[in-house]
Amino acid sequence: MPTLAAAIITLNEETNLEDCLASLQGTVQQIVILDSGSKDKTVEIAKRYGAIVEISAEWKGFGHQKNQALAMATSDWVLSIDADERLTPELAHEIRNAIEQPNNVDCFALPRSSWYCGRFIKHSGWSPDYVDRLFKRGTARFSDDVVHERLITVGASKRLKNPLLHYSFMNFSQVLQKLDRYSTASAEQAFARGKRSSIFSALGHGLWAFVRTYFIKVGFLDGAQGLVLAISNAEGTYYKYLKIWQLGLIEHGRKN
Repeated sequence: MPTLAAAIITLNEETNLEDCLASLQGTVQQIVILDSGSKDKTVEIAKRYGAIVEISAEWKGFGHQKNQALAMATSDWVLSIDADERLTPELAHEIRNAIEQPNNVDCFALPRSSWYCGRFIKHSGWSPDYVDRLFKRGTARFSDDVVHERLITVGASKRLKNPLLHYSFMNFSQVLQKLDRYSTASAEQAFARGKRSSIFSALGHGLWAFVRTYFIKVGFLDGAQGLVLAISNAEGTYYKYLKIWQLGLIEHGRKN
């Protein structure tokens, strides 16, 4: 029978990690966690569930960290999962069947259902949201992107049916914190790749993000949360391009 490892990266995830690890019980034979220097009870919780934990305080981005976590796994298959994600019993059963009879498939994409401040979002560009997360060890790796990393796979892939639950935003404080952090990381990554911006570009991209989320991706069907999500997407995009513009000003100042 093939073995399965769960690979997780963490930083101060004590409010999320226990529910995540509890949902893995009976499905995975190994849990590997790469922690970035948590100051809370994250490591204590991880060890309570028998996880193999390594500490790496040097942060080089999500892609790099996740690849380091993958390198820790020794099972036949790997499930890359975030601390704010959960397996349902139905998905756990489907995963076990998938790796027992893969039928020449090396990677499985999981449909992810994400929570936003009071409800699971069904539209707004968030659903359907298939993420490549379950794969035969050695057949995939993450891109080295600092943020918005993706799994690079070889061989055949297939989609599973039961959703992975993603408790991404429990309240609006989390929305604001992640908006600032992710827009900064995205701006730095884009600027390093040659992207440049202006105030008007930031305004235009922000407006388009709202229109795309709320109208084109029918976010209005997600009720009040759909409207708030569209505004949040607009803000995140606006600040990303505004920060790219600011980085350009800093670069120009150094040259002069």
